[in-house]
Amino acid sequence: MTAAAGSDAAPGAAEIDALLSSHISEHPDFPIPGVLFRDITPLLRDPVALRTVIRHWATLLPEGVEYLVGTEARGFVLGAPLAYEIGAGFIPVRKAGKLPGAPAGLTYDLEYGSARIEIPQDSFPAGARVLLVDDLLATGGTAAATLELTRRFDVEVLGATFLIELAALRGRDRLAGTALSTVWRIEG
Repeated sequence: MTAAAGSDAAPGAAEIDALLSSHISEHPDFPIPGVLFRDITPLLRDPVALRTVIRHWATLLPEGVEYLVGTEARGFVLGAPLAYEIGAGFIPVRKAGKLPGAPAGLTYDLEYGSARIEIPQDSFPAGARVLLVDDLLATGGTAAATLELTRRFDVEVLGATFLIELAALRGRDRLAGTALSTVWRIEG
């Protein structure tokens, strides 16, 4: 299902759910056995569907966001157009070794290994109002690490937002006390 190009009618939640269901592919046992990978590539290659989702997503965000903070790599792909849609700046959180100088960083555990994320020391002006953004909330490890790293700066974290939430994996629990929004919540 794809919204008509140029349509001003805002889709409802059921329409967004159906659009995402038809534009997110599933790949069992990737990257390791037991993991069901959700691929956003079909959504990204459909410009009308992507525009529809970004515009809908923007309506779910709190007022006054000055910067979206997106984690490499799919947080970049979705966070940048979302920031553009709401008139905010975008700050990329990178994998280790991708930034010059002495970035702030944090090492954390994943369900299948560990990772390090980094952010430039001069990313935000003092008191900036920021919102974390990523494609998927699963176990919450990457989101919790991004949240912890962002809070090291003199900013007001307004919460976090995700395209997809896998509710059964309870990633929300790792972000207790943080305002959350998701476009598509998968219960099973």
